[in-house]
Amino acid sequence: MQLKTKQKKFDFCFRRWTRKSYGAFASVHKVVKIGVIQVCLSIVSLPVVSAQDSPSSLRVTELDEVMITASRLEIPVAQTPKPVIIITREQIERAPARSIGELLSYVANVDILQRGGRGVQSDVSIRGGSFDQTAILINGVNFSNPQTGHYNLDLPINLSDIERIEILQGAVALIYGASAFSGGINIITKKKITEKIFASIETGMHNLKEIEVRGAARSGIATHSLSVGYKASDGFTDRTRTNKYKVSISRTDGSYFDTLLNYAYNTDYDMYNLLWQTNMEWNNHSKIDILLGYNDKKYGAPSFYSPAYPDQYDRTSSYNGAVKGEFGSALKFIPIVYWNRHLDQFDLIKDVPWERNYHQGDVYGANMILQYASIFGVTGVGNEWRKEDMLSSKLGKALANPQGRYSAYDDRLNTSLSLEHTLKLKKWLFSAGVLMNHNTFRSGDYGFYPSLSASYRPAEPLKIAASWSKSTRMPTFTELYYNTATHQANDSLLPEKSESFDLSLTYRHRLFDAALTGFLLWGRDMIDWIRYAPTDNPTSANITKVDTRGADASLRFRVGRVLPVLGENSFLSVAYTRLFQEYDAEGYISQSANAMNYLRDKLTAQLHHRIYGNWSASWYFRFQKRMGTYQRYENYAPVAGVFDAYPSFSTLDLRIDYRLDNWNFHVSAVNLYDTEYFDWGNVPTPGFWLTGGISVSL
Repeated sequence: MQLKTKQKKFDFCFRRWTRKSYGAFASVHKVVKIGVIQVCLSIVSLPVVSAQDSPSSLRVTELDEVMITASRLEIPVAQTPKPVIIITREQIERAPARSIGELLSYVANVDILQRGGRGVQSDVSIRGGSFDQTAILINGVNFSNPQTGHYNLDLPINLSDIERIEILQGAVALIYGASAFSGGINIITKKKITEKIFASIETGMHNLKEIEVRGAARSGIATHSLSVGYKASDGFTDRTRTNKYKVSISRTDGSYFDTLLNYAYNTDYDMYNLLWQTNMEWNNHSKIDILLGYNDKKYGAPSFYSPAYPDQYDRTSSYNGAVKGEFGSALKFIPIVYWNRHLDQFDLIKDVPWERNYHQGDVYGANMILQYASIFGVTGVGNEWRKEDMLSSKLGKALANPQGRYSAYDDRLNTSLSLEHTLKLKKWLFSAGVLMNHNTFRSGDYGFYPSLSASYRPAEPLKIAASWSKSTRMPTFTELYYNTATHQANDSLLPEKSESFDLSLTYRHRLFDAALTGFLLWGRDMIDWIRYAPTDNPTSANITKVDTRGADASLRFRVGRVLPVLGENSFLSVAYTRLFQEYDAEGYISQSANAMNYLRDKLTAQLHHRIYGNWSASWYFRFQKRMGTYQRYENYAPVAGVFDAYPSFSTLDLRIDYRLDNWNFHVSAVNLYDTEYFDWGNVPTPGFWLTGGISVSL
């Protein structure tokens, strides 16, 4: 469809038709008269160009109707005043990544600290925060782990289940709850039937085996889908390389004895995913989504939590369930109930019962969100009730009557009430709200966390936005109770508090998209593992303050519109994030485990292009410089007072695809020039890893 004015011509490309207020015609906020509509069918959606005009003479405006949860009120991505990064389904399919953690590592302002490859275990943080300060959600349901953020990505999600991933930055407690201290990641799963059957198989170095199968069907008003995934490998390190190391093991009478153990660099893993979804939709205003998932992992964890014990091993499993409804139109009701159970058996020495920890964490939650749309804007009221239980052999208060392997227990109840209003006035969009939060961990304390944001569009391609908000985070059960031979916890910790401000500028052109954001984050009572003296073990404590300032910039070129030989969908994107942190540890001799080991510089570049015919290539480059230090270990013992700085490094990944009808053949090469690097001091990460696979969609 082509609209003509006296001076300019516009092509509006509508992805779908809808009568909702955010629909394509409603988004224009003008009367649109249609004279003639030319309809054509094509496998690829293309803008309609008249015969007398060349594509280069037209200014193409894509009215993106994708609804995102950048507030408790769903709004189109083009209208949100908050910085949001979206990883689309197309980007997921092209990436050489085979896990959510690996996928997020390609985002410039997201820090992924991996203890292994292929999604074995990854910590995720945003804007210099810690892995405990990022909320992880599935379809808007908070599945963050209260035991420790180390397990936040233990999710029953295969990559083929994902429609898109939304990344919000800064203190977003009003949107995602109190755990969204420095940001939040919302994984949106597929609801519609894009293919009835999807199957893939992959193999490669280190005896890699990966299988994924997904099926979907419709019955009446319901759509059902089931996906199953399996991953296994012998590990990326040389298993024939063994060493002797000494460890002290306690006897039942409390005494100790020393023994020598053989240590093989054990990085093998075995992982399963199972996800069931049922989506029922009666009309445009009533639907119910049901999700049931199971995740199981067994993996070698060399030096995960202390290089003094290099043969650590972890076995985890999680059960996830959620029911989410949506009813009404102008007045909308959104009820949510969910449950998450996470089980963990951690061996400090693999298959040795000494210092074996058992944990069972349960989270029960219920939300009710009300939205009302009127000529004065959209108003939302939300309520959340979230119960967190921890049954453990290590974490919690001692039980008078131990329950089998569990001898400790603790629980807490978090309740919150939110109010938010969004108003659109011509070129302006305003949003304001406040979250009232109470947690029984701090009985009698009520916190109020306001949020303000605004955006202005002086012209259609240009948007200027600013936001300010506050947030809080309760200590995890690990920070409160994890006392071992290498760590000392503090059960008197205070909740963390943060305040953030950001200012962003985005510009969309027919040939490129550009964005620039500056941000500030002030943290108080920040929790970290610090040392009071160089020879002390790390202790959890509240650092007085940690202040972060930084900026990120991104540029995405639609290369295919300039060089058609590279393919219509070819692109080149570059993004860079720079951070600075200042902290006050009240004079402690601090060798931080989390807060000070921030990612100062991260540069990412992606290039996707056609090679020839149905062949295409995707290149992913990453450069990182981490600040902070880690303690040097020699022969599995710390070198007193010696701390090394993290070196900078870069990696290059490549994926080559060949598509033939419904079939796709691909080869992936991760870490092409075999860079030796690590995200955690003394913890090995994979080098060059070559894999190949086949997938089919029907």
